Amino acid sequence: MDLLIDSFLSALLLVTSLDPEIVSIVGVSLKVSGTSTILASLIGVPFGFLVAFESFPGKRLLITCLNTLLALPTVVIGLFVYAFISRRGILGPLDLLYTQKAMVIGQTILILPVVATFTIAAISRIDERYRKTAMTLGANRMQTAFVVFREARFGIVAAVIAAFGRVIAEVGISMMLGGNARGFTRTMTTAMALEYDKGQFSLAVALGIILLGLSFGMNLLFHFFQGRARA
Repeated sequence: MDLLIDSFLSALLLVTSLDPEIVSIVGVSLKVSGTSTILASLIGVPFGFLVAFESFPGKRLLITCLNTLLALPTVVIGLFVYAFISRRGILGPLDLLYTQKAMVIGQTILILPVVATFTIAAISRIDERYRKTAMTLGANRMQTAFVVFREARFGIVAAVIAAFGRVIAEVGISMMLGGNARGFTRTMTTAMALEYDKGQFSLAVALGIILLGLSFGMNLLFHFFQGRARA
C-alpha cells in the first residue's frame, strides 16, 4: 500500500512539473495517434458513407466483415505490417520498420474499421425521408449525399473520437513496429510497459494518469456527440 501511495504522489509531482521525458512521450503518442486518426478518417468516412448510401450485392457481407475487424487483435496487425516492412518484406527498401511512419500505418489499419463501421451506423440512422425529399426537390446525387452527411455529422464526429480513443491506448502495434525507442517511438503505453518491467512505477503511474485523463475526455466527447446525433 505504501508503494502505491508513494508512486502516486511521485507521479503527480512528475505530471504537475511537466517532466521533459513525460512531455516527449505524450507528444509522440499524440502525434502518431492523431496522424493515424486523420488518415483513417479521410479513408473510412467516405468509404462508410458510400457503403451506407449505396445498394450493391454483398453489402451485408461487407458490413459483417467490418464488424468482425473491430475485434482484430493489435498483435495480428503488427505481425501483418511487420511482414511487409521488414528487410525481407516487399516494402523493406523503404526502411520503415521502427519508425513513427510504421506505427502510423499499423494504427491506421487498426481504427479504419472503427471509423467506417460507426459512419455506416450514423448514416443508417438518418430517416429515409431526408433523401427522398431532397431528390423530390431536384437535388442531384451529390447534393442529396451532402444533405444526409450534414444530418449525420454528429455521429460521424463520434466515430472519429471513438477511433482516437481506441488507438491512443493500444500497445501491441506501437511496440512491434516502433521498437519503443526513447524520444522517437516511445508512446505512453509502451513506456508504461517498460517502466513496469524496470520496477520504476512513478513514471508508469504518471503516464497512466495522463492516459486515463485523455481517455475520459475522449469518452465525454464521444457521448456528447453521440447524444447530439440521436437528438
